[in-house]
Amino acid sequence: MNPPSPSHERGAHVPHLKRTLRLPSVLLFGLAYMAPLIVYGTYGVLAGASQDTAALAYLIALVAIVFTALSYGKLARLFPVAGSAYTYTRKSFNSHLGFMIGWATLLDYFFLPMVIWLIGAAYLGAAFPSVPTWIWIVAFIVLTSALNIVGIELAARFNIVLMIVQLGIAAMFVVLCLHYASAAAGPGGLITAQPFFQPHVPLSATMAGAAIAAYSYLGFDAVSTLTEETIEPEKTIPRAIVLIALVGGAIFVIAAYTLQLAHPGAVFKDPDSAAFEIARKVGGDIFVTIFLAGLILAQFASGISAQASVGRLLYAMGRDEVLPKSIFGFIHPRFRTPAINIAIAGAVGLIALKLDVATSTSFINFGAFLAFTSVNLCVIRQYFGGAAGSRGFGFLGGVVFPLIGAVTDIWLLCSLEKTAIVLGVIWFVLGLVYLGWITRCFRQAPPEMAV
Repeated sequence: MNPPSPSHERGAHVPHLKRTLRLPSVLLFGLAYMAPLIVYGTYGVLAGASQDTAALAYLIALVAIVFTALSYGKLARLFPVAGSAYTYTRKSFNSHLGFMIGWATLLDYFFLPMVIWLIGAAYLGAAFPSVPTWIWIVAFIVLTSALNIVGIELAARFNIVLMIVQLGIAAMFVVLCLHYASAAAGPGGLITAQPFFQPHVPLSATMAGAAIAAYSYLGFDAVSTLTEETIEPEKTIPRAIVLIALVGGAIFVIAAYTLQLAHPGAVFKDPDSAAFEIARKVGGDIFVTIFLAGLILAQFASGISAQASVGRLLYAMGRDEVLPKSIFGFIHPRFRTPAINIAIAGAVGLIALKLDVATSTSFINFGAFLAFTSVNLCVIRQYFGGAAGSRGFGFLGGVVFPLIGAVTDIWLLCSLEKTAIVLGVIWFVLGLVYLGWITRCFRQAPPEMAV
C-alpha cells in the first residue's frame, strides 16, 4: 500500500525532483514506514488465529509479500515514475479496472488509522485497567485529528530516529525472551520447530494467521513513490522493495519465534495486548514501561501519518471531482489543511469502539490482497503484451514468480475472517456501482484517482 502522492493542477508546470537518495536511505525510509514494532501489537490475535504457529504464519505471509515485491520491482523498472497498484493496473489493463483497484485500496487508507488507534488503546488499557478502553480510543482520535487539522507534520528525520528506537526495543525483547526461555527449559529449549509446526494444527488455521500477519508488512511498497528522488531508480527501487520485505520478514519471524518460546500456548488475559503481558513476564516493570512507551510513541506517530494520508487522498479525489468537490475539496482557510476530510477519517475511527484488532486488520488486508494480486497480474500482462523491457524478466520472472504471488495473495484473501470478506465484497460492489454512475454505464473513462 502506497501513501498518496501529492498531485498537481492540470496544465501546471511540474518541477523535477532532485535525485539524492541511494539504497541505504530508501531502505531506511521503507522500514520506518512499516514500523517494525507493530509485530508486537498484533501478536496475541495472530497467535490465537494460527493456533500457536505464529512464526510459520509470518513466514507464509513473507512468501506472498516477496513475490509481490519482485513484481513491484519489475513494474518500477518499466514505469520509472512514482507508482502504485492503481497506476500499474491502469497502465497494464484499463482505467476501469484500475479504478476498482484504487477503490479497494481506499479500504486500507480508511481503516489503517482506526487499527493503529485500536492497538494503542488496547495496550494502554492493559497498563491502566481502571480506565475504559473507549476513552483511550476517543483520546487518540481527538488528539491526532486536532494535530492534523492544525497541520503538524512529523519530520522525516524523526521517523528514522523512531525506527531505530523501535529496532532497539525489539532487539531487547528478543534477548529477554531468549534469556527467559533458556532459564526455563535450558539452552536446548531455544531450538525447536514448534513455532513453525505442530501436528495437531491444520493448515487452514496457519493460513488464517498468515492473513492477519500480512498487516505487519503493509508499507513495504511505499518506496515506489520515491522513484523520482532516487539515484538510478530502475536498479535501486526494485532492490529496496525486496530488501524491505526480507528485512521486515526476518524481524517479524524472529520476534514471533522468541515470543512463543517465552510464552507457548497462545493463552492470554487479553489477546489484543498479549505482548504487554509477555513483556512484563520476561522483563519486569522496567522493561514493560520501556516497551509500552516505545509502542505507543510508534503507534501515535503512525496514526498521525496515516490520518494525514487519508485527508490528502480525499482532498485530491475531491479536487479532481472523483468525489463531491464542495465537501472533499475543502481546505481550511486558516490552517490550509483538508479539515473536513481529517474529521471524516476521525469519525470512521470511532468504528473501533465496536471492533477488535483481528477483525479490523482483516478489513485492511482485504484491499491490500486485491491490490497485491493485481500487481502480480500486471507483470504477467506486460510480459505477454510484449512491453518494452518486459522480455528481460524471463519466463520465471515474468510468469512463474508473479503467478505464485497472485495465487498466494488470493489464498490469503480467502483465509480472512468471513465478516471482513463480506464487508469487503460489499465495498467492492458499491465501488462498481459508483464507477458505473460516474462513467455513464462504463461508456466513459473514469477520472484519475490519487492512490
